[in-house]
Amino acid sequence: MQCRLCGSSRLRSVVDLGATPPCEKFLTADELDLPEPTYPLHLRICEECLLLQIPALIIPEETFSEYAYFSSFSASWVDHARRFVETSIDRLGLDADSLVVEVASNDGYLLQHAVAAGVPCLGIEPSVNVGEAARERGVPTVTAFLGPETAAAVRAEHGPADLVVANNVYAHIPDLLGFTQGLRGLLADDGWLSIEVHHALPLVAEGQFDTIYHEHFQYYSVLTAQRALATAGLTVVDVETIPTHGGSIRVWARPDGVAQAPSDRVRAVLRAEEEAGLHDLAGYAGVQALAERARQDLLRFLLERRAEGKRIAGYGAPGKGNTLLNYCGIRTDLLEYTVDRNPYKHGRFTPGARIPIHEPERLDSDRPDVVVVLPWNLETEITEQLRHLVDAGTELVYPMPHLHAARPHAAVTEV
Repeated sequence: MQCRLCGSSRLRSVVDLGATPPCEKFLTADELDLPEPTYPLHLRICEECLLLQIPALIIPEETFSEYAYFSSFSASWVDHARRFVETSIDRLGLDADSLVVEVASNDGYLLQHAVAAGVPCLGIEPSVNVGEAARERGVPTVTAFLGPETAAAVRAEHGPADLVVANNVYAHIPDLLGFTQGLRGLLADDGWLSIEVHHALPLVAEGQFDTIYHEHFQYYSVLTAQRALATAGLTVVDVETIPTHGGSIRVWARPDGVAQAPSDRVRAVLRAEEEAGLHDLAGYAGVQALAERARQDLLRFLLERRAEGKRIAGYGAPGKGNTLLNYCGIRTDLLEYTVDRNPYKHGRFTPGARIPIHEPERLDSDRPDVVVVLPWNLETEITEQLRHLVDAGTELVYPMPHLHAARPHAAVTEV
């Protein structure tokens, strides 16, 4: 294994989660008796450039040609995208003569707001099924993976983009250098690039090991994002810290020729990273212990509740939940089933753990004693959705970043 940013072979272990199947390979009933491939899930850090990364053991074409994740099933995520589009229009002065291009545009959850505002836009989405959902929503979308060639073709047909958006995709690309060149190829020489990606700071500080999965090839601090974007002549000029996915950064970059000096916010986040130890190898030494402690806490809780004769179900079937289930060794003896709002997953089974997935209404009919929320990063939204269960006595539990339960009237207590 060599660092995909700088090419160094000097890589050090950060956390080893064993071997798991790809987190979005949900099984049909007919596949339950078939072999299920698993791959090592081992996060390492480059001793030279400090990029966090896992080996590229699967290729994007295996995961993203048909994808199980539809962004629009999270109301809070759609609202997050709407606010981003509205503030970007104001910040950059976008209008009917502008062009916004989103890479990994999914089902049009974000660009639908550009369409509504009358700003020309284009989505680039590799997954055929979710790209079709975007087109049905009225969002122009091409089915392709981004690289320099795709960028050149899109630019030739549609012109340079005033704003390129790459939300929650910069971690998903094994060809980091080629993808970054593609981003620059889409962008006008005076344009703006906005990238949202999970921040390495909460991952390391809180031991958010379930954010690690095979579709996420690398994990960024602002420092390593600067280094990656610089390979394509892009300079980070601003950064925002946002609460999505347990703690993310929104990086704003521009071509070197027009980039202003980095803002005070860039310097502040870099300083926070350095103080947390992220700019030195020693700062990553505690992640394995945090992951092991989280696993032990969750297993202890589930075993105690089952010993009391309580029924336990799950809520959600996200990729991070599958990392959690497989690392912890949770099966149907501890988690009877889970539910999800995405109809694509209904009747299927989670990879590895093989937990059956039902429609959300199953919780209303069964009224389990305990519900474990796997997409814990959506705590506010999901607690409100399941308020009626909590008020009726169901224990609503969030396993990460530390085990805690939601109580009536939105109070949170330690388990």
